[in-house]
Amino acid sequence: MVGLPARGKTHIARRLARYLSWLGYTTRVFNVGNYRRARLGSQKDHHFFDPNNAEASAARAEVAQIALDDMIAWFVDDGEVGIYDATNSTRERRKQVADRCRQAGHQVVFVESLCEDEEVIESNIRQTKLHMPDYANADPERAVADFRQRIANYARVYEPVDASEGSFVKLIDVGGRLEAHRIQGYLPSRLVYFLMNLHPIPRPIYLTRHGESLFNVEGRIGGDSLLSPRGEAFAARLSGYIAKEISEREISVFTSTLRRTIETARPLVRPTLEWRALDEIDSGDCDGMTYEEIRRHLPTEYEARETDKFDYRYPRGESYRDVIRRLEPVIVEIERERTPILVVAHQAVLRALYAYLMDRPPHECPRIDVPLHTVIKLTPTTYACAEERVHLGPMATALSRP
Repeated sequence: MVGLPARGKTHIARRLARYLSWLGYTTRVFNVGNYRRARLGSQKDHHFFDPNNAEASAARAEVAQIALDDMIAWFVDDGEVGIYDATNSTRERRKQVADRCRQAGHQVVFVESLCEDEEVIESNIRQTKLHMPDYANADPERAVADFRQRIANYARVYEPVDASEGSFVKLIDVGGRLEAHRIQGYLPSRLVYFLMNLHPIPRPIYLTRHGESLFNVEGRIGGDSLLSPRGEAFAARLSGYIAKEISEREISVFTSTLRRTIETARPLVRPTLEWRALDEIDSGDCDGMTYEEIRRHLPTEYEARETDKFDYRYPRGESYRDVIRRLEPVIVEIERERTPILVVAHQAVLRALYAYLMDRPPHECPRIDVPLHTVIKLTPTTYACAEERVHLGPMATALSRP
């Protein structure tokens, strides 16, 4: 990462780490600021970041080196993508980092965040930096003034990344413009695609399963059945809930291509995008069966699924890992959207989306609770995601062994 303070570097780093981890890459963020606070103490004023303060500059360089050493060692222990989160504000410093990584056999891509929009910078300072341990119990206005002086200290020596330094991506004015240089290979290309769609605008994301279906009532998996009467009642309640939440504002509504999600979204009377990528996990030869029928007629499959639900693939069907792979375009669309989003989908699919949004490891997907007739409202913040669950009833006959 490269950029002056309050340019969203840590926000970008965490989003990248979440995305890559969700795709199955072993990813970790090495935040030099956290190293500095752990080793040198947290409450340092702007004088500590003055480039003319030789003693402090040496201490900061030492801490940055420790973080870099830890990242290189982590790669030896099967790490795949390391995100070195620091200002890395001079060419000399970036050369030291890049040389060390390349000597260890690792590809380097600089991701630089540039922003001169004072409104964005002020918002970032007040929303995130004032809550740092550096300013615990400090007067807010004094803290803002001190942090702005810290930025000025870095700005005195700041050198933007240029073409001579190798591969880079520049995000300018919070995604208003993106510049990519010498990006080669599959993973760097995926990073550019993801960063093109990233923005910091907060908006709620509503996740809900379709209303109870006729197959739910019978305990059968898969299929393309219609809603039960309880499912239809839920669809009406969902429409009322969203109307109250959103009022006349725009909302993007995504459903699968299966009838039970389309029927659930119909009372909303909103434009709806049907995604095949949101269809329920393909149960293959087991489609339309109950779990008891699978246990009796396909005991080997039943036991295999019990042993490893994440990687188990139904005969001629899918696994949770397969679902995650096909959901990537949906994830990017969710990141791109700037209006509230409602996703009406299925249990396995929503488990995967929830795991991504809440930064949960992919292998935890099969154990995430996503009940019928419940709306999960997630509101992304700078470093996390706030969650609220609203049960809209009526009581449903949910499958007990998803």
